[in-house]
Amino acid sequence: MNKNNSFSQAQSSVTEYIDLSIAIENSLPSDPPFMIPRVRYTSHKEGAKEMSDIFDGMDTSKHLPDGKGWAVESVALTTHSGTHLDAPYHYAPVMNRSTHEQKAWTIGQIPLEWCVGHLVVLDLSDMPDGYVAVPSDIDIRLDKLDYKLKTGDIVCVHTSASGYWGTPEYLLKGCGIGREATLHILRQGVRVVGTDAWSWDAPFSYTVQKWKESLKKGAPDSSIIWEGHFAGIEMGYCQLEKLTNLDKVPPLGSTMYCFPIKIKDASAGWVRAVAAVRKK
Repeated sequence: MNKNNSFSQAQSSVTEYIDLSIAIENSLPSDPPFMIPRVRYTSHKEGAKEMSDIFDGMDTSKHLPDGKGWAVESVALTTHSGTHLDAPYHYAPVMNRSTHEQKAWTIGQIPLEWCVGHLVVLDLSDMPDGYVAVPSDIDIRLDKLDYKLKTGDIVCVHTSASGYWGTPEYLLKGCGIGREATLHILRQGVRVVGTDAWSWDAPFSYTVQKWKESLKKGAPDSSIIWEGHFAGIEMGYCQLEKLTNLDKVPPLGSTMYCFPIKIKDASAGWVRAVAAVRKK
């Protein structure tokens, strides 16, 4: 038997790969209008015409298999469309202010070792939409798992939002992770976190309402605005957003892979996030 085939079969027999990424789809209403991806599909028939424009004298019906050419897609989207990894530059121009302030890293500067780690899934799906998690919420879940975070762990939260992907309600669903809860996780050696909601922070609609209420009281509370993201000013970190299938992954024991596409000087990069789960 071919040694490579033998190795592949051995690997597949002990490891299951779970896709944690959503597909980038055309016109789905789960983003604000300016962020909704647009995909233009070029069919094999259209591709044949494009190829005939390149090769003079081509008769597509005779010179191409079944008269068909290539298929191509043109995509218009933001770096925060689909499942993606936010770089510290997304949150602010600086990071690590609490220790040695430096220019915030863009997505191409993220250490690759950050993008592979032991996956810890915390179930916060029982939290109300718009709730902002605090450190004790994180500790309660970790205590239930009888687990202490370790350097290099990747912590992802499963919220109620994942079931609404593909609908406008997705933008309104799920809890967020507050500033202190985010820093609490980071201080334990974690550098990548993730959520199956639209944002690591609570949905904007809830934060806006709290902001308006604070204005009415004459004491505008700016600390509630994008607080989980802004934690990156104090400690540089990355966050995965718009994950899926976190409920299909064991809370402990799997390995997360989340390498971002390199886009020069960008605040984020698209990711095919995958959990490798060892079978017993």
